[in-house]
Amino acid sequence: MTPNMGIWDRIFRVAIAIALLSLYFVLEGNFRYFAVIGLVPLMTAAMGWCPLYTLFGIKTCRCDM
Repeated sequence: MTPNMGIWDRIFRVAIAIALLSLYFVLEGNFRYFAVIGLVPLMTAAMGWCPLYTLFGIKTCRCDM
């Protein structure tokens, strides 16, 4: 998997992931498990690779690999 995400894209995804994961502590009942969706942007930011970017041919990374 070659990286296809730039640094600003990754920072934005980490911020979104933190916001979504914090909902686990705010929401009550079974709705709190929707916060687990925050793992998706966190993992894609950690890997630097987004499967949807590959599908649509988007590349925000400046690396030439």
